[in-house]
Amino acid sequence: MPVLLFLIDTSASMNQRTHLGTTYLDIAKGAVETFMKLRGRDPASRGDRYMLVNFEDVPFGIKAGWKESHAIFMTELRNLQAAGLTSIGQSLRTAFDLLNLNRLVTGIDNYGQGRNPFFLEPAIIITITDGNKLTSTGGVQDELHLPLTTPLPGSELTKEPFRWDQRLFALVLRIPGNASVEPEPLGGVPPDDSPITPMCEVTGGRSYSVFSQRMLNQCLESLVQKIQSGVVINFEKTGPDPPPLEDAPVEVVKSGPQAWHCCHKLIYVRPNPKTGVPIGHWPIPEAFWPDQNSPTLPPRSAHPHIRFSCLDAEPMVIDKVPFDKYELEPSPLTQYILERKSPHTCWQVFVCNSAKYSDLGQPFGYLKASTALNCVNLFVMPYNYPVLLPLLDDLIKVHKFKPTIKWRQSFENYLKTMPPYYIGSLRKALRIMGAPNLLADNMEYGLSYSVVSYLKKLSQQVRSWDVLSSNNPPEVFIKMKFVWVLV
Repeated sequence: MPVLLFLIDTSASMNQRTHLGTTYLDIAKGAVETFMKLRGRDPASRGDRYMLVNFEDVPFGIKAGWKESHAIFMTELRNLQAAGLTSIGQSLRTAFDLLNLNRLVTGIDNYGQGRNPFFLEPAIIITITDGNKLTSTGGVQDELHLPLTTPLPGSELTKEPFRWDQRLFALVLRIPGNASVEPEPLGGVPPDDSPITPMCEVTGGRSYSVFSQRMLNQCLESLVQKIQSGVVINFEKTGPDPPPLEDAPVEVVKSGPQAWHCCHKLIYVRPNPKTGVPIGHWPIPEAFWPDQNSPTLPPRSAHPHIRFSCLDAEPMVIDKVPFDKYELEPSPLTQYILERKSPHTCWQVFVCNSAKYSDLGQPFGYLKASTALNCVNLFVMPYNYPVLLPLLDDLIKVHKFKPTIKWRQSFENYLKTMPPYYIGSLRKALRIMGAPNLLADNMEYGLSYSVVSYLKKLSQQVRSWDVLSSNNPPEVFIKMKFVWVLV
């Protein structure tokens, strides 16, 4: 169920009129309604949740949040007035905090225990603004700054205010007051040269510089297509470039960084057709080796940083051992892999510092072109799968599920290289393949007592905020701050 949050600029400059006779705020309101009509053509839109935030100070800027109905959303949208400052930094922080309100209650982020792409709450923030100078009570600002302080409990667990399933897009209105005599340029809508653009890009989104109603409609059509179930990941090459293929034409040797070396893109997380929700088995590892005696968790980057090695490896899949497959959003990396036309080899992927004794970590999966060479997939496997899968293959085919002492020793040695938070996933996988007793019942992993207590305390605080918000949403943040100070 995607969350679609509209952040509408209600600064006084949104009262300026275009050559169409309408104000920028009128155009923004119309754009929201047009977007909803376009989105309504998709049967999947029945599960959409719409939210509305404007540029008023906290808490009054939240016009429709988690508790408000669609009717309230529409009423608040039509009643918006342009009278304030261009305080986009504070308003963006409010929007992210609103989206993150329930994540500690649901445990969707799974802090300290691996990142599960199949645990997600896809959200898109669509900001509609005029791109004027950023203003606040302190004066005019040249750069976009989001407040670092927030009353939201647990915000320190992630370095950024957003999460990997949240993307920001901005429609920056540049429609002139006088009709232009020059013809409109054809083609795509360019990004805008304004402070919000870098913020959009870092979340995996983008901005649009809108000079006409036609361009606005084109952007809205594009945004509807952006509603995808997925998470944003940083992919970066480690080690040397691959050698040129034998049958390939002589390539021009390029020195220095290339676009495919580092990409910041979605992986699509498709829902299960039967249940309507994604299903998965294995996490993406954390960027640290867990210490059960540590009283705190290190802060996590919103987007995992995955390294890929260009050394060709053999794709590994064992019957009855589950794996997860995610398609990559098209990018220079996917284009490069597909152009190599090598669907029977793969590139292993790593998360630095995920292993106990290796900086690069052990492979937890691989990138591979599809057999039809029409997409690239990320296969997520058990941690250090090149060691585990042959062991399990021998268990099935050679030992007929009756492991020898030597096999058990090899399996125990493998377990020492595996981050302990994989135990639950491995236990389920062994049960699926018919070997439920390989792991002792008392072999469990848990966070330290102080971390568990802290997360439970945060969850309780957020639950109390949720009760407050259901009664009178405009008071939520005032009361939240008061509760936070008391704690």
